[in-house]
Amino acid sequence: MKVISANVNGIRSAAKKGFFEWLASQNADVVCIQETKAQADQLTSAEFFPEGFHCQYFDAQKKGYSGVAIYCRKQPDDVVTGLGWDRADNEGRYIQANFGALSVASFYLPSGSSSPERHEDKLRFMDKMKDELKRMRGQQRDYIICGDWNTVHREIDIRNFKSNQKNSGCTPPEREWIDDLFENIGWVDAFRVVDDRAEQYTWWSNRGEAWAKNVGWRIDYQIITPGLRDAVRSASIYKDQRFSDHAPLIIDYELGD
Repeated sequence: MKVISANVNGIRSAAKKGFFEWLASQNADVVCIQETKAQADQLTSAEFFPEGFHCQYFDAQKKGYSGVAIYCRKQPDDVVTGLGWDRADNEGRYIQANFGALSVASFYLPSGSSSPERHEDKLRFMDKMKDELKRMRGQQRDYIICGDWNTVHREIDIRNFKSNQKNSGCTPPEREWIDDLFENIGWVDAFRVVDDRAEQYTWWSNRGEAWAKNVGWRIDYQIITPGLRDAVRSASIYKDQRFSDHAPLIIDYELGD
């Protein structure tokens, strides 16, 4: 199973930059998209529903904001939209496709970088999301939760670690939250199962020359349940073309029937 996660920072913008032409060449089984920034009735072109996929969008109520989508080569048993609480669901931040005992989800955790108030709001969201992730771990299911988690984990996941300690996305409480997911709750960072190199970034600021100088952050993850750890075969970050300020994260799994 080839799973792609991509924050497109506006799906209509990414389409103009060749995202769907690239996707057609990838032979992906599941594609998880974040930050669609569109309502379903605005996506009238067939390119937003690629041939060969079962496509479903979950939009934010606010136009031009947030939103997630999932494209599945195999028809899911069912698709779950939302987490059941307004803060997440009004902003279109979670969609999940179920295949037997496996769930694959597209998730977009809020950013807190615009103001101290937004950072505090993000921390409250993370507390609530931790409860959800604990609940999921208690189920008899395997999960692949793909998305933009807007938080780096370790020093090797960001170019300028020391100077970003007070910036949302790299503060100690946020990184400790990621630690807790992996070390105590039992989730697994699928990328790090097969690639522990530094400077493997997935997001670059549009300011300055961050992209050209590779001054990046690794904030896009595929987080999996421990039963899938041995299924991870390869991982890559696609950087040959730019569709947004994020790069697609591609992971191949070898799964049983």
